[in-house]
Amino acid sequence: MSARDFPIIAGVVLIVIMLVIPLPPVMLDILIMVNISLALIVLLTSMNMQEPLQLSVFPSLLLILTLFRLGLNVSTTRSILSNAEAGNVVHTFGNFVIGGNPLVGFVVFLILIIIQFMVITKGSERVAEVAARFTLDAMPGKQMAIDADLNAGLINEKQATGRRDKIQREADFYGAMDGASKFVKGDAVAGIIITIINILFGIIIGMVQMDMSISESGYTYMLLTVGDGLVSQIPALMISTATGIIVTRAASDGNLSQDITGQLFRFPKMLYVAGGTIFLLGLVTPLNDILTIPIAAIMAVGGYLISRKLVPDEQDIEELEEQIETDEMKSPESVVNLLNVDPIEFEFGYGLIPLADANQGGDLLDRVVMIRRQLAIEFGIVIPVVRIRDNIQLQPNEYRLKVKGNEVAKGELLLDHYLAMSPGVDDDSIEGIDTIEPSFGLPAKWISEDVKEQAEMFGYTVVDPPSVVSTHITEILKSNAHLLLGRQETKQLIDHLKESYPILVEEVTPNPLSIGDIQKVLAKLLKEKVSIRNLPVIFETLADFGRMSTDTDLLTEYVRQSLARQITSQFVSDGEILRVVTLSGKVEKAIAEGVQQTEHGNYLSLDPTISQNIIQSVATQVEQLSMQEQQSILLCSPAVRMYVKQLIERYLPNVPVLSYNELEANVEVQSVGVVNIE
Repeated sequence: MSARDFPIIAGVVLIVIMLVIPLPPVMLDILIMVNISLALIVLLTSMNMQEPLQLSVFPSLLLILTLFRLGLNVSTTRSILSNAEAGNVVHTFGNFVIGGNPLVGFVVFLILIIIQFMVITKGSERVAEVAARFTLDAMPGKQMAIDADLNAGLINEKQATGRRDKIQREADFYGAMDGASKFVKGDAVAGIIITIINILFGIIIGMVQMDMSISESGYTYMLLTVGDGLVSQIPALMISTATGIIVTRAASDGNLSQDITGQLFRFPKMLYVAGGTIFLLGLVTPLNDILTIPIAAIMAVGGYLISRKLVPDEQDIEELEEQIETDEMKSPESVVNLLNVDPIEFEFGYGLIPLADANQGGDLLDRVVMIRRQLAIEFGIVIPVVRIRDNIQLQPNEYRLKVKGNEVAKGELLLDHYLAMSPGVDDDSIEGIDTIEPSFGLPAKWISEDVKEQAEMFGYTVVDPPSVVSTHITEILKSNAHLLLGRQETKQLIDHLKESYPILVEEVTPNPLSIGDIQKVLAKLLKEKVSIRNLPVIFETLADFGRMSTDTDLLTEYVRQSLARQITSQFVSDGEILRVVTLSGKVEKAIAEGVQQTEHGNYLSLDPTISQNIIQSVATQVEQLSMQEQQSILLCSPAVRMYVKQLIERYLPNVPVLSYNELEANVEVQSVGVVNIE
């Protein structure tokens, strides 16, 4: 318990004391002034905050202040009815308002009560109820917006968590305010009832127990009752006003005073209209010109001054723009910003603008978000934000994809056509523009919508242009995922894993492996399209073998073997036979003998003739299997797997190379070809 907790605890205890023990008039005077001061502080705070959550404790504070005020009412009522006295503050307020006429003072007091109860309290209660309902209804949409921004890369996980917490706190706050507004309403009702009790029973007690006349008793207790009502209802009115301000306050960059002055006087010409209207009222009606003319003049002068402030001279604007441009050119940031290279860029010609323009029905941005989600699920990597822009240097229907500033793919789309891919047997009746499907290099045709149904009937696969380009982007990003995973991205993955597996991460990095070593292992896996989503298993393997060796090639092989179940399911389904091309013993021996060991790692050094024969033999087997519409998979021993991949990846990059240790024991393997050396 800290020192700042004691005043709050003491205040709550004091409320209980006021309800039970009579307090002397001096003590009542002090507490009444404290009550007024607290109410004023709350009102001023509510006016200066920028959003409701800056005073999120207000519902609880409202309850405590209401109980404090009611406790004061009980104490002053006890003192008034017992001793016909409630301290100097109550007597002064009552005497000042009554001014010698108890009936007028009582009417003024009732007007204050009606203003609070019928206007401010009623309105605040309704606004709080509606705000709570709308806030709860808007929560799903706000959560989806946060998820969309997170998937698009506009915010990180920490920012998303903060925004979700804020939405939850807003819902809790407005829900609490809906209930807390009932305290204010009940306080106003209690004030009316206490006032009636004080007057009626005060007159009776004054006449019966204190031998006062009815006029003397009525004057005395009317004065004290009105004074007591004022010292309690004025703070209550301020608290009610603060409640109304908070529940009607929208988040902005300024406080209430700044928003009112900035927005009310945003159109200074309206001050001329208002001033002219007041001036005409003075001329046409019997209103005193001495009153209306100064007010009209103040409005006119105010409008002129505000106009001068809001609209600078054209010369000033030109000078300001020249100064800003000069400063930007001189600033070092103007050159440094030119060095930035976007990780992924998608550029297109002006003819493809409808593809990305949501106003024209384009959904490319939504498709990119889904691509990033798909790659996160499939490969376990968070793809950076894809920068989408038009480029007039491209052909109207041309697009290209860049990775780290380098072009990796390009294509052409016809937005008013469909891409039809042949089922294997072309039909001459299907007319179209011959082309190549960009993702997989298959022969295809651009066909018009008129022949779309006919093409589908003949077995053609018909795809719309947005699907063509989104599939192309997906495949290119899969092939280049290893280029998008740098040390910074690896650090983010490690930090995310550390939230759930802190001990595991500490055992791997920074010793024995640095972030750069881990990045190399993960990049090698991605390069061969092995998902790194199962980071716990990967780090378990690195923890086991990292102290034995820091060779990232060797560590990658150990990780692949640990991911045997995942790799197996990637190429074969349950119950299916895995058809592979194997290496002959002669080939494996030649590769094993060609491995050179150095202090900087191992590398393959083969005779060029042997290398050429191996590559040619693998290409022959791949071609034969592709004619049979079968996937080509090369299977070899674990000792030579990575060297075989290094040998063929330049010429046959899409041929997966597996080792025996990367397959589950229950998988049935069938050799459909053997790689030999002539």
